[in-house]
Amino acid sequence: MTDTERRERMKAYVKGWDETGAILEAERDERLRNTDTVASLRRLNSLFNSAVHLHPPDTTSGLVEFYKILSRSRR
Repeated sequence: MTDTERRERMKAYVKGWDETGAILEAERDERLRNTDTVASLRRLNSLFNSAVHLHPPDTTSGLVEFYKILSRSRR
């Protein structure tokens, strides 16, 4: 394969991905336009509440424990 043929192939490859990118971007925009935002937020809210219920936050950030460990190494 000559350099000219390789360049032409690469140009065709890039052109193909440019066209594909435009198609994918249009599809993404269409999906966003058709999304029911309120329903999506309700679903996400219930998932968030479920996660908080199943994995309650710790009572501490761990910072106090971290500094205790650091102070031991200083001695």
